[in-house]
Amino acid sequence: MTRREFFKLSGVAGMGSIVTPMGKLAHAANLSEQRKQSMVPRRPFGKTGQTVSILGLGGSQDLMSKQLLLRQAIKLGVTYWDTANSYDGGNSEKAIGKYLMRFPEDRKSIFLVTKSSSSNPKYLTQDLARSLERLKTDYIDMYFVHHVYRVKDDLIPEVKAWAEQAKASGQIRFFGFSTHSNMAQCMLDASKLGWIDGIMASYNYRLMNSDEMKKAVGACETAGIGLTAMKTQARFSSYFYSDHDKKDAESQRLADHFMAQGFTPEQAKLKAVWDNPAIASICSEMPNMTILQANVDASVDRTTLSYEDKRHLERYARRTAHGYCAGCGSICESALRGAMPISDIMRCLMYANAYEKPDLAADLFQKMGSNMRQRVLGLDFSQAEQRCPQKMPIAKLMKQAAEKFALS
Repeated sequence: MTRREFFKLSGVAGMGSIVTPMGKLAHAANLSEQRKQSMVPRRPFGKTGQTVSILGLGGSQDLMSKQLLLRQAIKLGVTYWDTANSYDGGNSEKAIGKYLMRFPEDRKSIFLVTKSSSSNPKYLTQDLARSLERLKTDYIDMYFVHHVYRVKDDLIPEVKAWAEQAKASGQIRFFGFSTHSNMAQCMLDASKLGWIDGIMASYNYRLMNSDEMKKAVGACETAGIGLTAMKTQARFSSYFYSDHDKKDAESQRLADHFMAQGFTPEQAKLKAVWDNPAIASICSEMPNMTILQANVDASVDRTTLSYEDKRHLERYARRTAHGYCAGCGSICESALRGAMPISDIMRCLMYANAYEKPDLAADLFQKMGSNMRQRVLGLDFSQAEQRCPQKMPIAKLMKQAAEKFALS
């Protein structure tokens, strides 16, 4: 276009209207780039062909009163949302459903995960139908069997057939399981099956450096299984009883080190997990805007942990090991020939002592059997204590749980 044609088309008075939008477009482009840089990064989720936010929203909390938190999570790029049919008595799923009813356009950007506590195909069908209704959605992105302890017991051929049928019907896109106990062995066994899409496992700075866990993560990565880390803060199962001061001193030393680096110990623990590219996402319970923003900031910050940073975490983990159950239940429980679910009871103590969820802890404990208190008090845990790699005071902790959670 010649200069004469340009002025003939636009007119002199129209020059401002042409130049101004171009300036606005440039400003908008800058804002768009800034917004992109402040969004949670994404990673591939195994062989599924999907990418997910490396920070996920944990739904084991009261989400019904936190609709603004859900909205803010989306805006910040936290689009991996985890829940379960059992969380908050089913209200967690209902809260997400309430959100999706109000903002249906957000559904396509959310990688939605929920779980069934059963591995029986009949109950899986019932649980999935109920979850779809509660969540107000036509499909689940990732459907988990919750709390797998032994793969050979829970992921039987009938479950594989059920998962394939559910995928074919469009009700779920991917299938897998979560595990809190014997994680490494469960992951290794699952990597050989050939039909597991994703696994959510306890994985943190206390667990990640063991040879067993390294081997398990590597096997899953080779098999193309997407991995989600949970319990990444590695909170204590016990209160250390007589050595509170020692625990506090160790925690203070850790905090001082990382605050000097410009981030909190909690952010450092997240970074330690993200340091492994095989971990697609971290599932984090973020009960308020402050924690949500802090975790998002940690994910956006490209600063990686130094060798010395990792050494601080390793030393802290070693010095406080006797307060943390590593979930290797097959070791201690074998001493009792399977007579007591020690790792499950330790998880109850963790929820009560570290997460301040005594009702959840008591509910889980009571589901283990009405006579659990008598069983605990009637057992000798000395052999289990001798086998515990963490050197935990198992007998004392089992007695504490029995007295704290058992029905009177």
